[in-house]
Amino acid sequence: MNEDVGHRKRALRAELRERRRNMTATEREQADAALSNNLISLTQDLRARYIAAYLSTPDEPGTREFLRWANEAGIKILLPISRADGLLDWSRYDASQEEEDHDILGMPTSSGELLSPMAINDVDLILVPAACVDQRGMRMGWGRGYFDKTLGSMERCPPVYAVIFDGEFLDSVPSEVHDQKVNGIVTPSGVTQF
Repeated sequence: MNEDVGHRKRALRAELRERRRNMTATEREQADAALSNNLISLTQDLRARYIAAYLSTPDEPGTREFLRWANEAGIKILLPISRADGLLDWSRYDASQEEEDHDILGMPTSSGELLSPMAINDVDLILVPAACVDQRGMRMGWGRGYFDKTLGSMERCPPVYAVIFDGEFLDSVPSEVHDQKVNGIVTPSGVTQF
């Protein structure tokens, strides 16, 4: 890793984490409601019947209301499970499961059947977390590279959208060779395609 790029990424991630922590409960509630509506619109526009998504943590833009809607609409949902080797396994999401599991990184996931990294190859839409995305569609994650590895290894990749807050859509982000672009972003104010 280029030391300068690595330093700029760490500094930007710290700034973005701080911004997320400083959001008020009302700001977060309004952002999450708008975000859910935009995620629903995107899914309907793409006629997606099988998606890969993730359960948001308290600091992330909310995906949980959208996932409940998708589940009720009969859309099949895969959730990622981090592995020690840097790959992602998958599990089917079922909103009726009250109990959440956590993967090796402490990220929330479903307690459903464990599926291999290959399971994602069948989905119509992939929703990924991100720290930020730039005008070219370059996504900067939180530094572990799980989604970059997954997306980079897919033979036929469906549309990939990063889910971020409005202030995380930037002019440019520092990037490296392994970083993967996304096809679009979903924010509280709308859906942007690249």
